[in-house]
Amino acid sequence: MFDSADDCEFHEWQQAEQMAMEAFDLYEKGSMSEAMEKLAAAIELSPDHTEWYFNMGLTLDGLEDYARAADFYQRALERNPDDVEILNCLAVDYTRTGRYDLALETFEQIEQIDINFEPAYCNRIITYTEMEMHEKAEQMFYLAQQINPDCPLCFYNIGNSLFTRGLYEKAIWCWDKCAELDPAHPQIHFRLAQACWVTGQAKRAEEEFLTEVRKNPADIDVLLDFGLFQLESGNLENARDKFNRILEFDDTFAPAKFYLGELCRMQGRTEQAHQWYQKTIESDGRLSGPRFRIAEICRANGDYKKAKDLLRMEYRMGLEDIDVLTAMGWMFIQMGAQGDANHCFLQALEQDNQQGIAFFGLGAALAVSGQYDNALQCLKHSIRINNTNRDSLLCAGWLSFKLGKWALALKYAQKCRALSPDQQPYKSRCRELKRAVYTQLAIKKAKTLLQRVCAIIRL
Repeated sequence: MFDSADDCEFHEWQQAEQMAMEAFDLYEKGSMSEAMEKLAAAIELSPDHTEWYFNMGLTLDGLEDYARAADFYQRALERNPDDVEILNCLAVDYTRTGRYDLALETFEQIEQIDINFEPAYCNRIITYTEMEMHEKAEQMFYLAQQINPDCPLCFYNIGNSLFTRGLYEKAIWCWDKCAELDPAHPQIHFRLAQACWVTGQAKRAEEEFLTEVRKNPADIDVLLDFGLFQLESGNLENARDKFNRILEFDDTFAPAKFYLGELCRMQGRTEQAHQWYQKTIESDGRLSGPRFRIAEICRANGDYKKAKDLLRMEYRMGLEDIDVLTAMGWMFIQMGAQGDANHCFLQALEQDNQQGIAFFGLGAALAVSGQYDNALQCLKHSIRINNTNRDSLLCAGWLSFKLGKWALALKYAQKCRALSPDQQPYKSRCRELKRAVYTQLAIKKAKTLLQRVCAIIRL
């Protein structure tokens, strides 16, 4: 017979087992938070079950709490250090949390335990892809293929590597293979839609988006990209439907509000656009874009002070979007705030010093403030990066003219003219520049001739 202490311990063990079983059922139903609570209670009552720590890791993965999931996988490994399934899940979560060295060490540990454990190669494709070591990713793909040539996840993962490198058609082939092997593979139609979109296969892209939305109608990432696809395709009402649907699932999702504002702006409904941009800021004050758009509205209404204040708030957030930074710089130039314009263009160049448009903008800002030598140097950088930008060539020509560099001014004018033989505005401006240069050269020759005549008379 059990004594009272044994009876109590047995009762707790039974209670823990029951909780763990309930947690498993909740997990299968997708009720991750409730499953986590049940498992936590079970582990507290009976802390020696390796499987429960593993299940807690899986549950936390379902909640996208990957750092905590990794902690539970480690606790499971303390009790069973050679379990390759646990090690594999741990390595995946190391990758998800950016701890790539630990991920690779863990995958190699699996390889030492079981060289034929295919997921260790398959999932290493993701790690190497995120590390931008794509040759290694391909090597892992071929090793995995030798063990299981029909693994849909392998084709999915190597497709991601190919897509990242801009090898879109090859990515599509791999994702098609994944879909053939596993039609229910998560987000496979979403990835195909993205690849078809970027390769100009609009009809198939739309079909793939629709297939994914039917499978996962509440997936906000899919709805957002589908909305952007419709926006780019000019299907404004379809785009509006997707953004509104996102807000039905999450009324705080700021990007959907921003793009609803963009739709209103495109249709000339400025007041409604302003309202959506304001709602976007209220939902996410760190999102890039809405302050810039409100600043555009303020500038158009003549409220330069508010426009400048909004733009300054925007760039102080540490923006990394080069297009937004350069657009802000041009707006500052238009409002006479050259110092702020310089800041925006320089911040853009910190992100990528091969941005010809940023050098062009910086040159324009310096030119407006009278720093012609520095401005010309920036424009020369812009032209070296992109020698087909007619605006850069024309501005460089006029600056060279102002600095008395006549030959250089003519050179830039001729290049600009050659690039725009049928465009009247450029033809006229190049003609004006040439006329100004020839006038100055004529004046210079006249002065030289006059000086010689005067010297002869004195003799």
